[in-house]
Amino acid sequence: MRDRPEGVTDADVRAALADGWGITAGELEYRAVGAGSYHWAVDDRWFVTVDGLGFASSFAPLTRALETAVALRRDAGLDFVVAPLGTPRVLWPLGHRHAMAVYPLMPGTAGDFGPHSPASREAVLELIAALHRATPAIAGLAEVTDLELPGHAELLDALATLGTLWTGGPYAVPAQSLLATHQRKIHAWLDRRDRMAAGLKAGAAGWVITHGEPHPGNVLHGPTGPLLIDWDTTRIAPPERDLWLLTKNPLEAGPSSEATDLVRYTEITGRRPSAEALAFYRLNWILADIAVYTADLRRPHGPGGDAEDALTYLEANLTTP
Repeated sequence: MRDRPEGVTDADVRAALADGWGITAGELEYRAVGAGSYHWAVDDRWFVTVDGLGFASSFAPLTRALETAVALRRDAGLDFVVAPLGTPRVLWPLGHRHAMAVYPLMPGTAGDFGPHSPASREAVLELIAALHRATPAIAGLAEVTDLELPGHAELLDALATLGTLWTGGPYAVPAQSLLATHQRKIHAWLDRRDRMAAGLKAGAAGWVITHGEPHPGNVLHGPTGPLLIDWDTTRIAPPERDLWLLTKNPLEAGPSSEATDLVRYTEITGRRPSAEALAFYRLNWILADIAVYTADLRRPHGPGGDAEDALTYLEANLTTP
């Protein structure tokens, strides 16, 4: 996130720290890292995240996800969960469009989105297995996935308006051209995704608490071992929601060796991942990215920054085999 959130200043962050958590901030440093959330480091002690609504109508799902993370660390004893400060609340409003959470600033280094290294994959599989086995501790608190695609309606609207010139900014027309070129593929992917989702619902009794995005960018390798950060999308869901990102080549289609890649998970849990569910979550990730980047580029935007990145990532997802 190279751009700062519109309408949120350093002064707003300072005020929220004081009003929400009684923290008097000295040095604030905006950190252009990650995707989806905005980040500040505070006095080398705290890490602040600011989120917008995105496709959600309220901050209730985010609040519930962060409260689940707090419970996983506090009640389930999962020390690898980097949870936000839970008192007096996990989220503090910043106007009507943004909300803020505060975390302890942990030592360590995170990676980038993509495949895990072999050593990291095995270590993270053990964390994910422990997380999935902690489901009873948060039953009734965590939100259950509805298997809907975030931004589905907005993406369909974009596809339906390809005949009308998009005027949001310098990357609107290139984005429109990309969607026009790949519209048949997108519709086919959406249809396939919906059929696969219907099949997954039959196994809801075996769903578990999932992180949702355990790729290398959300694994902090520190002095005590790997930690999982960014619990914004934690949900009760099929275990493959996490596991597809722990295969050797998560974004590659075609014949795979998922059973071999995930053998450590099967050894710990006794569960063999479903190839169909792994394929569903790979496709779901691609379509979710297409939806969010399309929405970004239909809105008003300027040159460079996050909008330029959005066009790059939109094209990358649309040209995925």
